Amino acid sequence: MDRRTFFDVLACELLAITGAIAQPAGKLYRIGYLSAGANPPAVPLAVFTDALRDLGWIERKTFVLEPRFADNHPDRLAELAAELVRLKVDVIVTRGTLAPLAAKRATSTIPIVMTSTADPMGSGIVSNLARPGGNITGLSMNSPELAGKRLQLLKDMFPGIATVAVLWNDASPNEANQYPALVFAQTEAAGRTLGIRILSVPVHDESGVQKALDAALRNGAGGLITIEDPFTNNHRAEIIDFAARHRLPAMYGLREFVDAGGLLSYGAHLADLSRRGAQYVDKILKGANPGDLPIEQPTKFELVINLKTAMALDITIPQSILVRADEVIR
Repeated sequence: MDRRTFFDVLACELLAITGAIAQPAGKLYRIGYLSAGANPPAVPLAVFTDALRDLGWIERKTFVLEPRFADNHPDRLAELAAELVRLKVDVIVTRGTLAPLAAKRATSTIPIVMTSTADPMGSGIVSNLARPGGNITGLSMNSPELAGKRLQLLKDMFPGIATVAVLWNDASPNEANQYPALVFAQTEAAGRTLGIRILSVPVHDESGVQKALDAALRNGAGGLITIEDPFTNNHRAEIIDFAARHRLPAMYGLREFVDAGGLLSYGAHLADLSRRGAQYVDKILKGANPGDLPIEQPTKFELVINLKTAMALDITIPQSILVRADEVIR
């Protein structure tokens, strides 16, 4: 055995010993996972379970995962959250904003860890980020600088752009609707700073997306920003198709849009948030009170560019932007 292999083996053994000491012998924890989205999720569950493994947890030996997906039917979340409560899971990990809202209604005692909630305070999940209290903690996916950076990226790519349409959900049957309004206001403020006219394109029903986008084009939109939200995410194929047909440069908040053929996205690095969520779970299962753990903002962001889409739209992405990209789809 060479020196490097010896130390690798030693490190693994020490990790296993540390995990065994930190966790009650024979205890098999049940970790619930709740998402309004589809399975498989955009961020594979393996990202989360691998992060737990790095902390000394072993799937099916020290914990089991109970994943529940609403498959883009938010009305199912209440039933799925109640199911996890009946299973007496030790902690519920959530993705998005609708899932923690459903979990909060289902239990006030089981710890809830958010991994990518848009606006924890604005959506009514918690009243304080530094000391959330109760049984909820985790990570927000919003940062006050995001809206401005997205608009700046469009301006850097297209210096002559004068008007940008912002597609956002202005009405929803749940509290999570405050996030799109917040980001729209931040984008408007950034537009004033950058000298770009911002067109508000509010949508909230199934038949309104095409009409709203057509109206934006008639009003001189030279670019499009779509604010991430369950509604706009569910309509991403329609939005991407519209941008392609009209050769409209479009920026999205979620990389799922770029994976589906959209031009580019800039937002919180969701895989990083998932890994950090595992750290919260680790602390809670070792005895930490979730209400004492501050809710943190994203610290890592990703720019994803679809070069195939750019070529199809006859758009040249400046080299200065390409070298800043975290991923380029060719």
